[in-house]
Amino acid sequence: MKKIRVLPGHLHWKHFDPEDTSPFKDKTEAKPETEKLLSHLDDLQYRLYAEGKRSLLIILQGMDTAGKDGTIRHVVSGVSPQGCRVTPFKAPTPEERAHDFLWRIHKAVPPAGTIGIFNRSHYEDVLVTRVHGQVSDEEAARRFDRINDFEKLLSKNGTTLLKFYLGISKGEQRKRLEDRLHDPQKRWKLSLSDIAERKFWHPYQKCYEEAIRATSTKHAPWYLIPANHKWYRNFLVAHIIVKTLKEMNPHYPPAAKAIEGRKIRIP
Repeated sequence: MKKIRVLPGHLHWKHFDPEDTSPFKDKTEAKPETEKLLSHLDDLQYRLYAEGKRSLLIILQGMDTAGKDGTIRHVVSGVSPQGCRVTPFKAPTPEERAHDFLWRIHKAVPPAGTIGIFNRSHYEDVLVTRVHGQVSDEEAARRFDRINDFEKLLSKNGTTLLKFYLGISKGEQRKRLEDRLHDPQKRWKLSLSDIAERKFWHPYQKCYEEAIRATSTKHAPWYLIPANHKWYRNFLVAHIIVKTLKEMNPHYPPAAKAIEGRKIRIP
């Protein structure tokens, strides 16, 4: 946890290895531990839903093919749909562009009792916009402050935040793009823009580094997830979510006074 959690103001890519799988040697070693975590997650999520007082917001960011969809599919597929909301953020609509960049985000924040998952998020507005010159460095710095204020507000209102950067190598991305190109079942996920964006790999890394360093806080930490190995990515994300929910320690509410302590016979 200490190795992958970004301390406020600290992040250097040279210390991050997307190939890392410690403490496991392979997928076989990690499988039973991951299955235990997913079982705990199902129980904890149901308790959070029953309690109905707090929420958990999970933010997934990463380069194309980093595994945002796969993480959602494998980590939270077993929890109750009524207590989980997934929101994918694509290019803003004309209505959304007419408002401040956090307007569409705030509307999607999970209500009490719910786990919310953002597939991409407000961080796109300090990443892709900056890489393509739509936002200046000065405006990006101002947006970092607004993001920190926004996430602090959510925390004070009972939403716990977890932010995951799914990190893959450029070589691994090439492999995954080629898999999509040659697999008819995956080809629908490939677009020419995914290939074109590879030209901006290094500018994206620079912008990610600066954004994560500026916005990893005590109440909304960033976690760097080595994601070249999908099974390890799933284990780490599940581990952190379960650990966080255990610390939140949601409780089932007490029975209604009309029921508690009385002998009731069901006719």
